Amino acid sequence: MLNTKSTILENWPGPKTADDQPRTVYRFAIRQTGFNLDFHLEPIYRHVETTFHHFQDFDELVTICQRFDIDAIIIGGRDDFSHAIELVRDIKQNIFLAIIPVVLYHPEPDNNTILAAYENGAEEFVYGGWNNRLIQVRIRRLLERSRRDLSINPSSHLPGPSIIESEIARQIDKQMEFAVCYADLDNFKAFNDYYGYYRGDKVIRLTAKVVKDTVFDLCREGFVGHIAGDDFIYIIPADMIEQICRSIIKTFDSLIPYRYEPEDRERGYITTKSRRGDTEQFPLLTISIAVVVNNNGKFGHVGELSRMLADLKSATKLKSGSNFMVERRRKY
Repeated sequence: MLNTKSTILENWPGPKTADDQPRTVYRFAIRQTGFNLDFHLEPIYRHVETTFHHFQDFDELVTICQRFDIDAIIIGGRDDFSHAIELVRDIKQNIFLAIIPVVLYHPEPDNNTILAAYENGAEEFVYGGWNNRLIQVRIRRLLERSRRDLSINPSSHLPGPSIIESEIARQIDKQMEFAVCYADLDNFKAFNDYYGYYRGDKVIRLTAKVVKDTVFDLCREGFVGHIAGDDFIYIIPADMIEQICRSIIKTFDSLIPYRYEPEDRERGYITTKSRRGDTEQFPLLTISIAVVVNNNGKFGHVGELSRMLADLKSATKLKSGSNFMVERRRKY
């Protein structure tokens, strides 16, 4: 029988947005043997709602994780911990469960138990006397790290959407003046269809390096993220827009022709099917950059900026060749 229980969890590490309302933001899968985790955890977590899903064995845990998005698996015990170690091993050998962080608690484990836990994949082992504040901080940091790791793009190793959103929200909240630049490749789908995924991924990696190196060479305080596919975001001071955008375009345009076979590069285009299924000629890849400037508290929320950026990106891509376009108007 699956057992679910709600409480409140404080210090939610995720981004705060204007539409945040009280809701279940954390889900923990809990297994307790000889140690009442509920009794010890509930007094710690008071300010943000969370849900405890109790399980006894691996099959019950799998069922819970299939039904709900579990943030962490917490296993507590007081006596023999060998079954808990076996459970950790099973979790980390399951491709579906392996990405969920596992926290263990035992008041008096021996060194072999601690070593076995880490060798089998546990992310955190808390032991000794129960310290509310220490437990709270260690679990919170583990979850922050887990979310950050999951948000890193595997091709570019750049921050993904959730971290991008957090950074934009942070700068909006601080009423900073900054420019958000949305870089997108033109004709990338045609290139990917023509040359294949492997060559397409190399272009993505090259673009990531060009954007990252340019931004950080010219602006140490800049931020670079990877939304997905051929879409990148970078955040820079408004007075550096032209210098950085022009430098990215110049470097990209000088390197990208060499990602084509010599005959295609000489010809200046490839021939492949379009999204409509028609055979068309597609010129060499170019890069379009849409830029929205936040000044004088123009934006109050990430969603407002995102909408303007998406509209501007569509307009930017209508122009031929690599280019950038800056939107300095106030909100629509």
